[in-house]
Amino acid sequence: MENYEKEILKIDKEAVREISFSKTDVLLDEDAKKLRNHDLHRAQILGNSSKSKVSITFEAENKRAYQIETTIWCVGSQFITLKGGVCIPIQSITKVD
Repeated sequence: MENYEKEILKIDKEAVREISFSKTDVLLDEDAKKLRNHDLHRAQILGNSSKSKVSITFEAENKRAYQIETTIWCVGSQFITLKGGVCIPIQSITKVD
């Protein structure tokens, strides 16, 4: 089995509006999903209290990986909201740093 890292394209938060997201969750492991949820809520607290930015890596419908640096304003049940009303489906997020 080939082991490789997927190329991650760093983009501006505003470019997220142009991306089509997958209808299925990019994470299959339940523990990974729980960790993602925990990391998103931690990032929301950091964003709201100290305006700290985090790195969010997510996957588009075409399987391309993207990364943005931003603050998370709100974590909902299905989407996160960033400054300026930009939304990303939680099921598309692979990592939060």
